[in-house]
Amino acid sequence: MPDKPLTVITYAASASLAAIALVYFFNPNYLIDSEASTSSPSTRKKGIVGLSNPANDCFINSILQSLAGLGDLRLYLIRELHRRNLDGPEVYMTVPERDKRGKSIDAKNWESLQRGEVTQGLKDIIDSLNERPIYRKTISAANFIRVLESAFDTRISKSQQDAQELLQVVAERLSEEYHAGREARKRAKLFQAMSIARSTGCAEVQEGGNDSNGGERLSGYESADKAIEPFEDEDGFPLEGKTEAQIECQFCYFKPKANPTTFVMLTLSVPQKNSTTLNDCFDAHFKTEYIDDYKCDKCRLEHALGLRSRDLARASSEEQKASIEVDIARIHRSLEEDPEKPPKGVVLPDIKYAPKRRISRHVQMIAFPKVLVVHLSRSIYDPRSSSTKNAAKVAFPERLPMGGILDRRNYKLLGMVTHKGTHNSGHYETFRRQHLYAPFSNSNARNHSGPYSASASPDVSVMPNPKGLTNLGTPARAISNRPITPNQEDQLSASTSSPSPSPSSTSISTPSTRPSSGSIAGGTLPKSSISSFASPHASTDIAAPRSQSRNELGASLLRSSSSLLGKNVADADGGRLRRRKKANDRWWRISDEKVKECKTSDVLAMQKEVYLLFYEIDKDGNDDP
Repeated sequence: MPDKPLTVITYAASASLAAIALVYFFNPNYLIDSEASTSSPSTRKKGIVGLSNPANDCFINSILQSLAGLGDLRLYLIRELHRRNLDGPEVYMTVPERDKRGKSIDAKNWESLQRGEVTQGLKDIIDSLNERPIYRKTISAANFIRVLESAFDTRISKSQQDAQELLQVVAERLSEEYHAGREARKRAKLFQAMSIARSTGCAEVQEGGNDSNGGERLSGYESADKAIEPFEDEDGFPLEGKTEAQIECQFCYFKPKANPTTFVMLTLSVPQKNSTTLNDCFDAHFKTEYIDDYKCDKCRLEHALGLRSRDLARASSEEQKASIEVDIARIHRSLEEDPEKPPKGVVLPDIKYAPKRRISRHVQMIAFPKVLVVHLSRSIYDPRSSSTKNAAKVAFPERLPMGGILDRRNYKLLGMVTHKGTHNSGHYETFRRQHLYAPFSNSNARNHSGPYSASASPDVSVMPNPKGLTNLGTPARAISNRPITPNQEDQLSASTSSPSPSPSSTSISTPSTRPSSGSIAGGTLPKSSISSFASPHASTDIAAPRSQSRNELGASLLRSSSSLLGKNVADADGGRLRRRKKANDRWWRISDEKVKECKTSDVLAMQKEVYLLFYEIDKDGNDDP
């Protein structure tokens, strides 16, 4: 009998260990990745919306979750769609026959670009992902997938796809829709200016040829940039930047004119070694490289000039000499003006006989995007076998400085997409910083025309809140019950409608009408001012114009009220700032519908799995979100 309790305890412990071993064997990540290990009531209340994965949709879910955490992109979508709603659908229904380069365009595709189908679809899914649910919530990306399939008139395969390729397609489509909408707005402005010119008779305007259908088509792009000066300054697509590749001949040091290249994603190659840094990848992309056997335009003209000079020395007739001298003069003029343009009327030697030179080539960024998307290319291509994945560790910073000393831009890491697996299979996850963006600021919320309207928006009312009158207490009731003399009434109206506010009161808007008693510009009057109005003995002092002018009295009242209001606002702001907690160190780790919390150190430790980085330009340079 004494051994029986010990035997029972031994059996129970063995059974418990066996159960733990079975759980670990069949699902080893349960204790690490389960929601019960990291979940808490506060965490569940502060969670975000997940995306379901019915098939192999993790590459779509990871891209959408990353885009949902970019504040500048959300602001762009709100502004662009609001601008389109104000303009009306008729502005974006007119389709030109040719583009800027004179090439014919597909009317159906161009009309789809001007309507902004993908822009609207992306905004809808991003708004849904940025909700703050009070319980676990999962939505589907099926609506956005249908929008993409309708825009490109194709089907998206359900097999494993590359997240970078999807992001490239979506970003380029958003950029094309923005530029198509901008050109449509330019044409609408141009036609408006033409109609005004015709009605006033100030200028002669010739209309372009329209279709026989009644003018739904335009005759082509007009010079809208010259006709509309200045045009509305738009912020542009936040993911769009520009790079420029500059080459220089090492023999004659001629630099051809560089053509800027627009990009929405910067692809960096990861070197084939155990570990590297993001700065090393940038240096390899922007470093100066030397290329041999290049045919320089200026060296080719100088070579042709030398051949024509020898022909001139061997020429016997005056007619040949005159012709050769004309060719030499044209070559000299082309060398002085633009060596890239061959001289007209001069037959140059075949390009295969032109001298080969060594040139230097380097890439520089001339336009920094608001949102810098960095793609780390980990593919290793082997022509003798299948492609493999480069598993090198890439250390990346939370703060990324870009540009030179004079044009420095500082970026802050807001999102990241990781990939676990091989080159042909695996799983994508998203790391997203916990930012709580304020709602879109619109001071004219009651006006339907909005901030981009052509008509003037009405001013916001500066009348005080009726609820604020209850805070005045007994002095306010004493003022309302006490009759005001005509002198006091004139003095009060002069003080509240003073046309020249003092420097200390510039932050307070002065109403044109007399406010309620005890309130100036929505603020509470100090007790000294209230007592001066309530006291019958103060009426003789206030009514005396010789002792103090009306403007000076109004300025003094505004100074006293503004100092009181400023003190109250400062105290409130100070208390709010003291109670504020820094939350910029918290991140969401999102795997389809599973959402967990992590820290910045956990994000920076994903050096082997990092695939896409989303940096947003730091406008103020502080650490607060």
